[in-house]
Amino acid sequence: MSDNEFLTIDGKEVRIEGERNLLEVIRKAGIDIPTFCYHSHLSVYGACRLCLVEVEGRGIVGSCSTPPEPGMKVKTTTQEIREIRKIAVELLLANHEKTCPTCSKSASCQLQEIARRLGVDEVRFKSTHQPVPVDRSSPSLVRDPNKCILCGDCVRVCHEIQGIGAIDFAYRGASTAVLPAFGKDLKHVECVYCGQCASVCPTGALTVKSEIDAVWEALSDPKKKVVAQIAPAVRVAIGEHFGLAPGTVSMDQTVAALKAMGFDQVYDTSFAADLTVIEEATEFLARKEKGERLPIFTSCCPAWVKFAEQYYPSLLPHLSSCRSPQQMFGSIAREVLPEKLGVENKDLVIVSIMPCTAKKFEARQEKFIQDGIPDVDYVLTTQELGRMIEAQGLRFSRLEPESLDMPFGFKTGAGVIFGTSGGVTEAVLRYAVEKVSGTRLEGVDFRAVRGEEGLREATVNVAPGVDLKLAIVHGLANARRVAERVMAGECDYDIVEVMSCPGGCIGGAGQPVSRDPGASRLRARGLYDSDKMLEFHKSQENHVVTECYDRHLGEVGGEKAHHLLHTNYTSRRRICDEEIALVNGNGQAKVKVNICVGTSCMVRGSQRLLQSLIDQIEERGLVHLVDVNATFCFERCDRGPTVAINDTVVERCTLQKALDVLESELAKAGATEAGVSS
Repeated sequence: MSDNEFLTIDGKEVRIEGERNLLEVIRKAGIDIPTFCYHSHLSVYGACRLCLVEVEGRGIVGSCSTPPEPGMKVKTTTQEIREIRKIAVELLLANHEKTCPTCSKSASCQLQEIARRLGVDEVRFKSTHQPVPVDRSSPSLVRDPNKCILCGDCVRVCHEIQGIGAIDFAYRGASTAVLPAFGKDLKHVECVYCGQCASVCPTGALTVKSEIDAVWEALSDPKKKVVAQIAPAVRVAIGEHFGLAPGTVSMDQTVAALKAMGFDQVYDTSFAADLTVIEEATEFLARKEKGERLPIFTSCCPAWVKFAEQYYPSLLPHLSSCRSPQQMFGSIAREVLPEKLGVENKDLVIVSIMPCTAKKFEARQEKFIQDGIPDVDYVLTTQELGRMIEAQGLRFSRLEPESLDMPFGFKTGAGVIFGTSGGVTEAVLRYAVEKVSGTRLEGVDFRAVRGEEGLREATVNVAPGVDLKLAIVHGLANARRVAERVMAGECDYDIVEVMSCPGGCIGGAGQPVSRDPGASRLRARGLYDSDKMLEFHKSQENHVVTECYDRHLGEVGGEKAHHLLHTNYTSRRRICDEEIALVNGNGQAKVKVNICVGTSCMVRGSQRLLQSLIDQIEERGLVHLVDVNATFCFERCDRGPTVAINDTVVERCTLQKALDVLESELAKAGATEAGVSS
């Protein structure tokens, strides 16, 4: 082995093995240098300046942004470096809101942890921070700018992993802040509520919006019957909250904890995942046979669905009409449980335990509320459940295992693997291959769809002469690339599975935050191991699902099943109630013109139309009579460019159409001194 492959870290030789920077080599050597802004799956930012090291001949450098070179001699800690790090943390603490005991990130705050590690026992700098309002508008997240340390982690994960950019840096110098677009609240911008920003945030600046108090209140009400459903990915992550290894399957202890807290029944969302497989596979096979609306996109992930509604409304007919397993469960539970439990529907409280923050948003959509009663009342994340178990005083690892309740506690391995990227596709294949071939499927593992890459492609032979082309995607930036290719006709997939979070639900923002890069892999392995430990591995083998169709749903894909288990989609505004004044009549205008510059309208030429119309208005001397504004959506994305002139909305608008309507509106207003016909 050549000496040229080594560098020296604190007097110890360490081999360079393809690491991107010194920080990765140093951590490989077992030295945990503190950082705020470094994440292995994000770009190097170098803002926090905590990872400083001393390189012989170069002085002090940022280890995250310095490539490793053979022969380097590195010191990770010196008196000077220690002092620099302490000063950096003190400066952050000086302008940080000091409500640590009441912060939901208190037990996992990196700022607290690093301050303790560095021995920061006083803050020598005066605060200049002026408190600003906390944004609680989102159904899924809370944004507290008073706790932001400007590390940029949230900005980069939203841009780089999700390809959205709902938040970014604004202003300069001491006024720098991280904000949603136009300074709006999160609810009013294009946030899809995936929560990955909260997952990477090292402080309490972005946190999961808690529903714990509402659930405790329901549990305390003797009139209520409170039931829980537990998502597949929760079972392999909840243990981490209590010090267990990632991937440890803790379903039995979770059931015991929920029963101890007062839940009347505890079920498994994997049951509803089995329902989803049967409905979605049936829907896909019908489309495949007719050769229409392919590829079919999965619809289990609410962040992906909202992303598609905002950016790709023309693709909405390609989404499976199936509800997510959470919402299928809520719907079927409302149908079955009131009679079974002897309770009125209004007194049945359904609580979801989910790895996902977007599920909170999903449960509150009007389409999932019937006669004022939501199909799912409350959504708790894995993190929130962990805090409730602690509040109850339960020692999780010592709980005696308890069983799930029937009928909705029975599931197959196909429903369990829904929690990892590729799992939905594999579960559908286990059904579809048997259905198409007409023969029993003996080998149920489809390893071609498994993996960690953000975009995976596979071709699976399901019957003689019948191949299915598949794409498995996680991370919405990858989903955008696939969506663009599908719209451009550059690919011929049959099925596209999309999950917004890295690794799928196992990497959801509601899961315990792990800084172990291998945690996601271990969680996935835990789900596949759970599949192996179950007696049945195909959704069609779930006899309780079969009974559910016989007693409550009727025919697969039939009228009642469609009513209870399917949904619809609609184009959404990306930015709510926002206009940008471009030509302003100084309050004297008689005609108001709004032109949509959202993505769908822009690709149809709205920007060119906007400029041409402004040119015409200025050329004809109409600036004092017309207000022209760029707006963001009329929710008619498939018929753009869309222009509103006073109360008249013009779809597929051209310059001539706009001028014709403008002339008419000016005439109505008695402002005909300047003609506008071209």
